[in-house]
Amino acid sequence: MYNFNMIDFTNELRIHNLKATPQRLAISDAMQTHGHINIDALYTIMLKKFNSISLATIYKNINLMLENSFIQEVKLPQNKSVYELTKEVHSHLVCQKCNKILDINLELQTILNEAQAQSDFKISKSNLVLSGICKKCQ
Repeated sequence: MYNFNMIDFTNELRIHNLKATPQRLAISDAMQTHGHINIDALYTIMLKKFNSISLATIYKNINLMLENSFIQEVKLPQNKSVYELTKEVHSHLVCQKCNKILDINLELQTILNEAQAQSDFKISKSNLVLSGICKKCQ
């Protein structure tokens, strides 16, 4: 869990066994600024900072950052995945009109326990995304 207000990305990347390259620092900054960001939007931002950066370089860095748990992927129904800096376990609300994504802290343990009991599954990971219409779009 990070304190994103005054974060030192150089140190945080190193804690996650990642070199603090200019590209990774810029990706980290973009995720902190935008909260949830897809690859296309990230590529647009990165091109402004690194005019010769390739999409392949961005994917390579994203995959390394995912593998080292520095960032996490949020899979959205009928939309491209978005990425965010890793933080405490939480769920997401997605507006079906403006596509805004909000974090929400819900107690999921009861649901996970019930799902395990009904299915004999040992659940190791959960990702809850709730869709609806945000207050601004209502």
